[in-house]
Amino acid sequence: MRIGDAAAAAGTTPRALRLYEQRGLLPPPDRTATGQRRYGPEDVARVRVVRELLALGLTIEDVRACVDRLSLLDVDAIRSRRVPEGVCVRASPVVSRRLAALDTEIARLTRQRDELAARTASPPHPDTPATATG
Repeated sequence: MRIGDAAAAAGTTPRALRLYEQRGLLPPPDRTATGQRRYGPEDVARVRVVRELLALGLTIEDVRACVDRLSLLDVDAIRSRRVPEGVCVRASPVVSRRLAALDTEIARLTRQRDELAARTASPPHPDTPATATG
């Protein structure tokens, strides 16, 4: 199938397929006599796996670090957590590093949110009577 059909079948765009190829997430596809990319069902399945891993928060570089094991995965296995041992979405340095990076970013954003909230909280107006709580 051509790039547009393969992209549609995988739920993405032709531009994304070209990017994945450039970044080494997809092997170079076969070409027609006129030079057009030609994809098969296994290519579409691989793109679906890549997209699922990216949706989980891994980066393109994270996925590329385990590209040699992508053929061991399918989207259903990732979603149901039935991933074979040794594949990059289980406890591995790639996933551990990504989790640490996400935790760091969450902490940074939480501090930023708290700082913004503290700076924008308006003090009670002096003419406003205090309300009793209780």
